[in-house]
Amino acid sequence: MPRLDASARGVFIIAATPFTEDGRLDLAATDRLIEFYLEQGVDGMTILGMMGEAPKLTEEEARTFALHVLGRVDARVPVVVGVSAPGFASMRALGSVVMDAGAAGLMVQPPAVSARGDDAVLGYCRMVAETLGEATPWVLQDFPLVASVPMSALLIQRIVAACPNAVMLKHEDWPGLDKLSAVRDAEAEGARRISILTGNGGIFLPFELARGADGAMTGFAYP
Repeated sequence: MPRLDASARGVFIIAATPFTEDGRLDLAATDRLIEFYLEQGVDGMTILGMMGEAPKLTEEEARTFALHVLGRVDARVPVVVGVSAPGFASMRALGSVVMDAGAAGLMVQPPAVSARGDDAVLGYCRMVAETLGEATPWVLQDFPLVASVPMSALLIQRIVAACPNAVMLKHEDWPGLDKLSAVRDAEAEGARRISILTGNGGIFLPFELARGADGAMTGFAYP
């Protein structure tokens, strides 16, 4: 499977993580879910995000689920794996395993505990880029309503300039339309282009597309 790059576009579904009634991973339901997503024509898939309840999983469960999904998808669409963590050892460990197994890229949301203020967020992202390695593309998740880490358009530009392997912005500010326009305006003036996929359940998608978004990365727990 080709690795994620700045040309990525379309609809990347954020997958739920199915559980059995006693709280274990439900891998049979996972298979049905994956096939449903693929039958609907998604352009890509993102797992172990906030929608996928990644913080509720043990490291072993996260690894098991990610490898199972990658095996089931079997390179039919690109799969992005969330590896967000306050520390870098677990991020590196999971990221290395899933990239070796065929993931297209990784996704990271800077945590409030490690990233307070623009310089701290930038420093954290530099460490992410170094931890994952220059050959590993990653998605910068911007979800301030949940993560409590606000990122201005200027900060995003600084992160993109400092981290060549950051190839996509998962834009989920509310609604953040001016921010999206500012990022694209900076690119028109010479800043490096990144893919921008938006969240928020697609509520603002028509407006986001008009301002330069490349598609959506969002999901729903129920039909």
